[in-house]
Amino acid sequence: MLLVLLVCCLSETESAADSYVAAVYEHRVILNPNPRVPVSRSEALAHMKKNLDIYEEQAARAAEQGAQILVFPEDGIHGFNFTRSSISGYLETIPDPQEESWNPCTEPGRYNNTEVLQRLSCMARNHKLYLVANMPDLQPCPLKTAPSMCPPDGRWQFNTNVAFRSDGLLVARYHKQNLYFEESFDTPPKLELITFDTPFAGKFGLMICFDILFHDPTVALVKMGVRQLVFPTAWMNALPLLDSVQFHRAFSLGANVTVLSANTRNDRFSMTGSGIYTPFSATYHHAIKGDPEEGRLLVATVPILGPVGVKDVAESMPSVPVESADPPSPASSNPPFIAIMRRDPYRFVLINGTMGNLTVCHDKFCCHLRYKWTAHDQRKELYALGAFAGKHKKTSYSLQVCAAVRCAGLEASSCGQKVWEAESKMDFLLEATFQTNYVYPSVLVNRMDVEQPNKLEKAAGGRVAMKHSNLSAGLITACLYGRTYHLDNGGSRKIFMGWQEGGKDFSGVAAYATIILGLQLTIISVFN
Repeated sequence: MLLVLLVCCLSETESAADSYVAAVYEHRVILNPNPRVPVSRSEALAHMKKNLDIYEEQAARAAEQGAQILVFPEDGIHGFNFTRSSISGYLETIPDPQEESWNPCTEPGRYNNTEVLQRLSCMARNHKLYLVANMPDLQPCPLKTAPSMCPPDGRWQFNTNVAFRSDGLLVARYHKQNLYFEESFDTPPKLELITFDTPFAGKFGLMICFDILFHDPTVALVKMGVRQLVFPTAWMNALPLLDSVQFHRAFSLGANVTVLSANTRNDRFSMTGSGIYTPFSATYHHAIKGDPEEGRLLVATVPILGPVGVKDVAESMPSVPVESADPPSPASSNPPFIAIMRRDPYRFVLINGTMGNLTVCHDKFCCHLRYKWTAHDQRKELYALGAFAGKHKKTSYSLQVCAAVRCAGLEASSCGQKVWEAESKMDFLLEATFQTNYVYPSVLVNRMDVEQPNKLEKAAGGRVAMKHSNLSAGLITACLYGRTYHLDNGGSRKIFMGWQEGGKDFSGVAAYATIILGLQLTIISVFN
């Protein structure tokens, strides 16, 4: 499916100096069939070469299309599901670019066992583009940042992003902060806020997969004024709230930043969905059932965002208030019920009738919906309005979520379950009052397409409202996803402790779409 909408608010003002060309590659990783069995260095290099050869082809294609920066996914070179010991043949010791200047392509003899770094460096140099890739890093004890700490086996192993300048110089190294059942890796003992500068678009910040759901490093980077985030990920889709294109687009809108998201492609783990997201536009790919399991290169022209606010947006789009939904009368209110969504007990009310106003509350957090069906057959599809406030899965990960969802069946108990398709359409106003500034809005429709809300507003007191009409396809989810970071206890460290817990970060189902969305809404940054 291919849908192209013009960017209404940039077409008159954007020039070459105001934009750059970015590329992301969704990679079908060639995996080690026995990742928990140790291999020699030569065997690991032979395996990684297969993926690097594909990277080389895609770098050439991206360069031909004018890309200035290219992003590859998490785990794209080596794969996943290793143990702490079985990944050893894949590890390279990556020097810190903040401590020394090194071009692996032109100085290959400086360090031993850096064949992957050399290949990536030469890839950037030969194709004259900035390149970001993900690979495993081995660092000996002690670290300068933690001289008194060391894992039991005497070495640090990190899930790592590396960034190379267009001449091959290694310019950034970032160790993933928030691990998700990654047995082979350690959480860095000190938070890293890593950026690199480019001559064409200024500063970019680095993060990896699960990081996007936490304050550190993602929100911390935005608070530093970083407006462009590079995001390698191995994202396993989690409908109905956290599909890849749904949430990565929502974060771009809610945080008012650009996100260059490169996902892996693996149907077994429901991994797909990559994109180039800005407050103005979205160019993305999302496979659906029946699509060939293959990689996809995306290239788009991206507006340069300034370090403080978006001047062009403020000037071209005056604030348009979103009227509040009227509270329902007791006689018209539907009885609430509890159903599980994303493993959390949401309080729901059914969305019945051709139009109406509904409210549902979870404790003191209330979600309001004003709606009018424009296409709906109650005999075929059931919808509900849900609210949740609390710790996700009874952990330290704290949420306030307001969402209208299509139920998986015609029973109330099916509300909150995964749905990939929908036919019903409604015009709606969704709003809630949050105890956080960090709210990420999304509209997900049939076959994993995302739509741009017509209007968004953040008002004093925490009220956030999203208004949308004229859906192009059936509604799967309309969501205001609030992250109450201040109520978290210890970030992801108390949830998923890397090698101490075991497992891997599977964060990807699925519609091929390249969409440039016209911006017809009030952009509001949630970062004050």
